[in-house]
Amino acid sequence: MASMTTQTPFSFLESFVEKLPLPKLAPPAWAVNEAQRRIVLLLNHVLMQESEAMARLARQKDRIMLVQWRTFYFKLIATPAGLLDLAAPETKPDLVLTLTDESPLALAQAVLKGGKPAVRVEGDVQLAAEVNWLTEHVRWDMQEDLARIIGDVPAHTLSQMAQAMSTNLREFLAKAAAFAPGKSAK
Repeated sequence: MASMTTQTPFSFLESFVEKLPLPKLAPPAWAVNEAQRRIVLLLNHVLMQESEAMARLARQKDRIMLVQWRTFYFKLIATPAGLLDLAAPETKPDLVLTLTDESPLALAQAVLKGGKPAVRVEGDVQLAAEVNWLTEHVRWDMQEDLARIIGDVPAHTLSQMAQAMSTNLREFLAKAAAFAPGKSAK
C-alpha cells in the first residue's frame, strides 16, 4: 500500500509563523517587563500554597535563574522568603534553563499532553535539583482559586469544562500528530 503524506493545519500554521518577521513585531520593553512581573506574581501565588516549596527555595536565596526560549528570556532570583523576584538584567545566572523546542505549537502540544517541554539545564547542580523538585511537586489548583472569586459550584463547572476541552484538544493533537508530514496514513 502506498504511503500518503498529509499536512495538518498545525504544519501550515507553524510554517506561517516561522515566516513572520518577528523582530518587527517585538513588544515594547514596558510590556515585556509587565508580562514578566505578572509571571512572577503567578509563580509566587502557586509557591505560597506549598510550604515545602517555599522552604526549598529559601535555601537557594540570592541564586539567579535565567529562563529563556528563543529570543525571550528573564532572570529570576530566589528570595529569603522562599519566593521569586525579577533579578537585575546584568546579574550572572547560577542556572540557565533553555526551552529547546523552537516551535510554539510543539511546546503547546507537550504541555497539553500533560508533559513537560524539553529543557536544557546548565549551571549549579543543587539549584537545578531544587527547580526540578518544584516542577515535579508543585501544582496550581486553579479550581480552588476560582472558587474564592466566583464560588464553589461555578468554579467546579468551569473546571470540568476546561478539563473536557483539554482532553478533546489532546485527542485532536494526537490524531493530528499521526498525520504529520513524513508519517504515513493507513
